[in-house]
Amino acid sequence: MPKIKLRLQKVSDAKRFYEILNNPNFIYFGAAPKTLAAEKKWLKESIKRRKEKINLGYTIFYGKDVAGGIGIKINLHRRYVGELGYFIDEKYWGKGITSQAVKLVEKVCFKKLKLVRIEIVMQPENIASEKVAIKNGYLKEGRMRKAVRGKDGEMKDCYLYAKVL
Repeated sequence: MPKIKLRLQKVSDAKRFYEILNNPNFIYFGAAPKTLAAEKKWLKESIKRRKEKINLGYTIFYGKDVAGGIGIKINLHRRYVGELGYFIDEKYWGKGITSQAVKLVEKVCFKKLKLVRIEIVMQPENIASEKVAIKNGYLKEGRMRKAVRGKDGEMKDCYLYAKVL
């Protein structure tokens, strides 16, 4: 299995993230920045949220290449719960990179952030994301109706997977 590295996200990641998130084959993730400037703005705001301890975003490296991103968003009303999200460039799909990244971020979530629950939300059609959750020991808790907005703007059902300490 390939080795990956994570580092905190930087505004300089914007161009690569913009390319990955706007891939037409990337159909399940609701975020597709309309412009490079919009992605830079989002990353600047993300860094601010990191300082406020409500969001922690990492860039995933495969060798020297930016392969994707992963992050945890802390629930503002239940600070012991976080929602994990991730995206990976199509050329790295199926290589186990996302599963490795999840393992690395979990350590931060449970040890440093003192979370007791991590959730992953995905559209039912996103078999690859479901495999990542299962491979990392997350349990399916159910189907949430019209819980996320898809790339097309429509409200979509999604599965909720969770892991608890």
